[in-house]
Amino acid sequence: MMYLELFITFFKIGLFTIGGGYAMIPLIQQEVVAHGWLTLLELTDFIAVAESTPGPFAVNIATFVGMEMGGLPGALVTTTAVVLPSFIIILFIAKAFTNFQQNKWVQGTLYGMRPVVIGLIAAAVLLLMSTGFIGEGAEIHSVGDFFASLQYLEITIFIIGSFFYFRFKLHPIKLILISAGLGMLFFGVVPMFY
Repeated sequence: MMYLELFITFFKIGLFTIGGGYAMIPLIQQEVVAHGWLTLLELTDFIAVAESTPGPFAVNIATFVGMEMGGLPGALVTTTAVVLPSFIIILFIAKAFTNFQQNKWVQGTLYGMRPVVIGLIAAAVLLLMSTGFIGEGAEIHSVGDFFASLQYLEITIFIIGSFFYFRFKLHPIKLILISAGLGMLFFGVVPMFY
């Protein structure tokens, strides 16, 4: 029964996600936390791991959640479920899309979906920032509350990483490794920061 529920949930996530893995985060968060499969903090950790491992983000996160809930069979179920809708849809529309690409209804649909995809990605960023910087269950009612509750080390790493990425075009993998090293150093060696 659990495997069926995992399949239905991740099939729905795969079916209704437009815009790739990051746009999927709010839907994954809503479904996974609502089912009680993971806490918000655990999901944030899974997202960090899924982002730093090879492969498509959506497949990685589905596999991790499935593995956590049902071991290897759970991972197979969730991975299959999340990619199946895209596979089916591509089979049906790949050949016909070139014929409909200039259709005003198709263009209108794509034009209308772009802003919501950007909004979903922005929501994912805010979710990850609030959980990663503040912690699960924090009461945030304003932007001032958000900045007042940030952990100094985490916001410092965030600012430095952003600066090095935009200013010096430092590769994201290098930034991830450097920030992981800083986190291990300060969390393990200098625990007074936490």
